[in-house]
Amino acid sequence: MKLTAYIDGTSLIGPAFTDWTTAQAVLLEQQAYVSNKTVLPAPVVLPPAERRRTGAIVKLSLAVGIAACEDAKQDPKTLPCVYTSSSGDGDNCHAICEALASSDRAISPTRFHNSVHNAAPGYWGIATGAMTNVSVLCAFDGSFGAGLLESLAQVVADQTAVLLIAADSPYPEPLQSARPLADALGIGMVLNPERTTHSRAKIDISLTRAPASHMTNAALEHLRLHIPAARGLPLLQAIALVQQSNASQALVLDYLDNCQIAVTVTPCQGS
Repeated sequence: MKLTAYIDGTSLIGPAFTDWTTAQAVLLEQQAYVSNKTVLPAPVVLPPAERRRTGAIVKLSLAVGIAACEDAKQDPKTLPCVYTSSSGDGDNCHAICEALASSDRAISPTRFHNSVHNAAPGYWGIATGAMTNVSVLCAFDGSFGAGLLESLAQVVADQTAVLLIAADSPYPEPLQSARPLADALGIGMVLNPERTTHSRAKIDISLTRAPASHMTNAALEHLRLHIPAARGLPLLQAIALVQQSNASQALVLDYLDNCQIAVTVTPCQGS
């Protein structure tokens, strides 16, 4: 079965990626990739009280979600959202483990409510005022693929635009050694059932057993392999190439051990 949608907005924040505009130059190999630690924007969309309680994964998720909506010229409060992350808030998990291992063992209410996997979507609702459906997914290294499948399934089934947010941030040690993540990275994407004036390209996906596509740049391939959300980098590169060349791009994204996602990205002019 094939699922089809239109890509109306994209965003990327990660090591050396501050926004989609600067990321495109690197993905198109017009500019060298220079690795820098991910800079997380302050969550200015949140009220001050909530802003003080947020960790890296919330800041990252809010930033890529808002940026994708702005790119698509969509009001974020109107969009259903699919949120996917392989780990959630690693810093908060570390702090709770430290507290439980101490003689006190008391956990603050703020730590507790930030510990759940859907904390970031909760802050999304507070920040944007959105009362639309939010689907929260976790599929280990296949989390980006799971989120993309769920997003397109909702677009096709409900005939509505959907916001996809995929985000991961690393753990502190010693958890980082057990589950090493290279850095924080987030991707945002607005998908629409119909072509609009803001549509960048059309996307078709289906399941396949073909091997996943790799990034030709060794540094970007390292990110793809070591941050689950970065499994979406080949798709973002394909979107950039389609916009540059006006030619279709075919690729395969990582999903499960024996099941991948075949993707075709085509120019809107050919739709």
